[in-house]
Amino acid sequence: MGKIEVTVCGASIDGKPLQLTLISQRDQVVALHQVERDDWTEGVLDLEVSLPTDELADGPWAGVSCVAVLTEGATNTRVVSRLERRRDDSHWRGQVRVRRSAHAARALLDVSVVGSHGGVDGRVLGRADTPWVIDLLSRTPSRQRDLEILEEDFRDGPQEWLRGFMDAPWLIDTTGDLPTILLNTSFEGLAELLSGARGPLEKATAGLVAAQIAGEAWGTMFHSALSDLEFDDDGTPHLPGGWRGSVLRSMLPEVFPGLPLHDALREAHDRRAAGRGWAEVQSRIAVAAGKRSQTPKNLMTTIRAVARAQEGTHR
Repeated sequence: MGKIEVTVCGASIDGKPLQLTLISQRDQVVALHQVERDDWTEGVLDLEVSLPTDELADGPWAGVSCVAVLTEGATNTRVVSRLERRRDDSHWRGQVRVRRSAHAARALLDVSVVGSHGGVDGRVLGRADTPWVIDLLSRTPSRQRDLEILEEDFRDGPQEWLRGFMDAPWLIDTTGDLPTILLNTSFEGLAELLSGARGPLEKATAGLVAAQIAGEAWGTMFHSALSDLEFDDDGTPHLPGGWRGSVLRSMLPEVFPGLPLHDALREAHDRRAAGRGWAEVQSRIAVAAGKRSQTPKNLMTTIRAVARAQEGTHR
């Protein structure tokens, strides 16, 4: 299905309109933490959704509806709101209610088109490319980063489960609302290298290490997302919500160039499940992850920095 455009036209907290500056159409973020007030009860988001009208009219489906789905993994919250389209209106409109007691920090707002297809009711026919972020703790509507980076002492820190990995310089954790890179502060010199590199060689080395971490994160996120697919009754896979769906949308075209997104998703799932050609696919995933983390560029920079340093010692 073609592009689905989602706009948050307005919002309110306990009946008081939210300033438009707290809604970023560009970053698709709503900041609900207003004037450091945390005792609000309910927020209301006004949605406007544009669907590919001609494709819907000509497609082999029936009983089409449009729904907004608000989720937050930290609280296991899932709220589905049906949107409506009035006669002669090309947009679907509706409201999504955000109850403060049901959320912890960041909720994701997805919009899906649902209908009957192939004799099966309730099939997901399409979904917006990028979910909106509803941030309950921020005073500015910033997308921020797509993952968290935290420093933890794997050896003597409070997280006991990390002690089994005390020799690892970092770990990638994909179990939460956002994937997290955990940097091991007990790994000698790592934090200092990444945050305080000086001189061309040190900076190049820090860049290479950062690229290696990012490449490993992209690969781990891809595998995690592929293991969390949604399926129709006939076994057709669909993209998961949140960051997992975003990772697959961005990397699948590089892993399976030339294939439409949903065909690439089916191919990745089938190969992983059957083991057929999966080793080759893993190589493609590694290349795509390295490209996204700019590992080749950083490696070349490091090689050149080492060469210049060696030339200096031989003069």
